[in-house]
Amino acid sequence: MKTKYKMLGKILIEKNLISQEDLQEALLAQKSTNLRLGQILVKKGLVTEDDILSALSERYGVPYQSTLQYDDRENSFKNIPVMFLKKNKIVPFKSVKNTIFVAVSDVLNIQPLDDLKMLFPNCSLEPVLTTDDEITRVIQQHYDSAASESTTEVLEDLEGSEFEMLSGPIAETEDILDMANEAPIIRLVNTILKQAVNDRASDIHIEPYEKELFVRFRIDGILYKMFNPPKKFQNAIISRIKIMANLNIAENRLPQDGRIQIKIGGKDIDIRVSIFPTHYGERVVLRLLNKTDMSFNLDSLGFSEKSLATYNRLIQKTHGIILVTGPTGSGKTTTLYSVLMRLNTPDVNILTVEDPIEYQIPGIGQMQVKPKIDLTFANGLRSILRQDPDVIMIGEIRDLETAEIAVQAALTGHRVFSTLHTNDAASGITRLVDMGVEPFLIASSVNALLAQRLVRTICPHCKESYKPTSKMLAELGLSMKDLKGGKLFRGKGCEKCLNTGYMGRVGIYELLEVNSEIRKMILAHADSNEIKDYAVSKGMITLLQDGLLKAAAGITTVEEVMRVA
Repeated sequence: MKTKYKMLGKILIEKNLISQEDLQEALLAQKSTNLRLGQILVKKGLVTEDDILSALSERYGVPYQSTLQYDDRENSFKNIPVMFLKKNKIVPFKSVKNTIFVAVSDVLNIQPLDDLKMLFPNCSLEPVLTTDDEITRVIQQHYDSAASESTTEVLEDLEGSEFEMLSGPIAETEDILDMANEAPIIRLVNTILKQAVNDRASDIHIEPYEKELFVRFRIDGILYKMFNPPKKFQNAIISRIKIMANLNIAENRLPQDGRIQIKIGGKDIDIRVSIFPTHYGERVVLRLLNKTDMSFNLDSLGFSEKSLATYNRLIQKTHGIILVTGPTGSGKTTTLYSVLMRLNTPDVNILTVEDPIEYQIPGIGQMQVKPKIDLTFANGLRSILRQDPDVIMIGEIRDLETAEIAVQAALTGHRVFSTLHTNDAASGITRLVDMGVEPFLIASSVNALLAQRLVRTICPHCKESYKPTSKMLAELGLSMKDLKGGKLFRGKGCEKCLNTGYMGRVGIYELLEVNSEIRKMILAHADSNEIKDYAVSKGMITLLQDGLLKAAAGITTVEEVMRVA
């Protein structure tokens, strides 16, 4: 296995895609994760998935195709069990005389090809390397009758039928792509969920108005209007979602919250359901959490080399508070989970108080806040302190009581991690003072504050370069030497990124370490601007600066950085 990684790295270096230092950093990061070398390099933004697959193609002599054109005129592939294809991530997509071309994503996994050979004994099989997503697309498009059905087709079916709904929730182990023959409303909801997952949506909004019903997806932090089903199906759609979430379908006057656990295309999806009554009917927001594809790894979140080294050092301190700040949806929880995964060893007792628990992490005790029974952050935190914890994670510090208990925990030898809603790192100190925490307690307990935002990354499939003007660079505080090859980058827009020019997101960060001088400033009641100015004078990279560095490196665009920073 080591030889394989070395050879891949060597090919990438020869293609001038990465440096020897990049390779060594990735190999070092690999020791603390189960990701492959190529996956780490992609997550760090050093190469694209196409670069990795092209290198593997060169290494093993297997052709690479980024897009597959399915061609099976004789329908000879239909007798292959779909679950076999999904499980092994392979798909036959073309036959020429006695040769069948089979797409694979793992060039070293030859067992499925041997099994497939038994179904076609008189044919030779030729592997073609492509991505997991492309294989899944072909399987869904040409093998799954449910998946090939569009939302428009389901709506047309609805218009001409008497629709009905199941009387019970969806079976937890059932893949909704296999539910092709269910009632039209069920198929419509399933198709909406399937499309949201395929489009990488994090949220689905179902919004009723006086004469219309809109469905919008939040993709990479931006809401897009997708379609508007007829208003007359509004109650049926919402009732179906309530049934799936085990909610009261007769209650439409009060807000309701629930949860749905399903499989879509073999992926485990956890859906948080929020139903909110409005003047024109109940509004539904579904938060999609893809448990299959999610990995919590500090090395892949977008930290600069310097910030990552500092943060790794800070989280290893045996006591004190580290706060992550930023608005809702800025990735704070992902950062905290990544920290907990880094610290999660058999000799460390980690306990959390969360609202809600987004992901269950093996080896960590997680408590769900339940205000209805007076199980608040503060009360939960008091109980946790009697459980002999080494590390405590508090979902959010919302009030003085929680803040004071967190401070006392930090002062008595615990590592405490939590979040605050502030615009930058230094404002977190001001926020604690505003809550009522004494400055001397803040100075004694807080080790660092990390502000963060998420920026969309440029789509690797339609990425193009352009030369910025000198005036533009001057306005941004950049020079030509700061740019990769003297150019900036943007996405033209293509089918794979829904013509947005962006695909995926990465973090930009501002890490403020509380040193002795900043502790003196806190005790002297210095405001956040004074603290920030001092930290910048000592080398702190601000959110804007970190974002512009990522734009200069071709990871994101200047416009995207200016939007969020």
